[in-house]
Amino acid sequence: MNEKSRVAIVTGASRGIGSVTAAVLAAKGFRVANLSRKGIGPEDRVRGTEEARVSVDFACDITDDQAIQSTFKAVKAHFGQIDVLVNNAGQHDEGKSSEYSTDAFDALMRVNSTAVFVACREAFPYLAETRGLIINMGSYYDKLGVRFHAAYCASKAAVAAMSRCLAVEWAKSGVRVLTIAPGFIGTDLNQSHMSNDRFRDFITRRIPSGVIGKPEEVGALIAAVASENLHFLNGETIYLDGGQGMNH
Repeated sequence: MNEKSRVAIVTGASRGIGSVTAAVLAAKGFRVANLSRKGIGPEDRVRGTEEARVSVDFACDITDDQAIQSTFKAVKAHFGQIDVLVNNAGQHDEGKSSEYSTDAFDALMRVNSTAVFVACREAFPYLAETRGLIINMGSYYDKLGVRFHAAYCASKAAVAAMSRCLAVEWAKSGVRVLTIAPGFIGTDLNQSHMSNDRFRDFITRRIPSGVIGKPEEVGALIAAVASENLHFLNGETIYLDGGQGMNH
């Protein structure tokens, strides 16, 4: 199967890292299913001619099991196969743990971890047909103790743990599972944080180079891993944080 025939699903493809990842995969020759709640494609950039030719937008609420099932079925019907699933959709939230409600905790876990499991589960039979790959979006926060982020850190640690378990369980079916764990990435979703001088100074001091990451770097890493048939790379968490997580 040549690369130009391969099909990738990207969840949360309307903005930020997901939007850029969908564009990079299309530029690499993948046919791309862009999944978002609205189903209207990229909202933060103009789609190029070649990308428009090889990508299709699908509306999908990742917190709805039935929506995931029906959308994956529609992607398979449209493209004929599914080779790569990029579980990018998620949300960030923070709050004092002593005041953080159970409902808020459950809601964040539902989006950031439960939905990832459901998407992996529903994609499995399609990926088993193509000996495909799942790339789950984690975070370098999965190994850190961060104030006001107990729920978020727990959700991302769960993603990495699930990836390891699924990688072991599904290896003999030819399905590999990896986690990409970015550090602080500059997107339109966190511009408000970067406009705060105190936060910007803090985050740039934590990164050894003093330069925050770009969504294009995350997209390039995902596309590189998806493009290569590295069958022995399985279950790992690949950190893309500029050394921030190890900087003390």
